[in-house]
Amino acid sequence: MRVRVDPLVCEANAVCVGLAPEVFDLTDDDELRILLPDVPAEHADRVRHAVRSCPKAALTLDE
Repeated sequence: MRVRVDPLVCEANAVCVGLAPEVFDLTDDDELRILLPDVPAEHADRVRHAVRSCPKAALTLDE
């Protein structure tokens, strides 16, 4: 599973960071960083939830 962000759509609301902080982080400039683009199995459920919860639908999951 791989997660991606569309930086043109992302508004850095940090919903994903709150749901899966091991995978997502915000920079000091409020840009989303994906720490683990190839999502480990133990984080898969939380990342799926984060992708569904993104208020701008800026995250994409390739399974």
